[in-house]
Amino acid sequence: MERRKHWWNGTWGRLARRDIYLFEDAGHWWVESREGGAEGRVRTYEFDAEEPAMDCVSGLLAQPGEWRELR
Repeated sequence: MERRKHWWNGTWGRLARRDIYLFEDAGHWWVESREGGAEGRVRTYEFDAEEPAMDCVSGLLAQPGEWRELR
């Protein structure tokens, strides 16, 4: 599984931090939404194509915060 993209809401701190990851493996796509840093709550969404996965990411990025893509 390869991480393709990562977004962060720009907020430090265990309670406020939000991360969104996009992963791909052999044509299957996963979006991971993490709340509260490395040890926080994780929600995972699975897709068969990149376009619906990116639609999910777009919806998640609509949440409050100053989202930026990390490399």
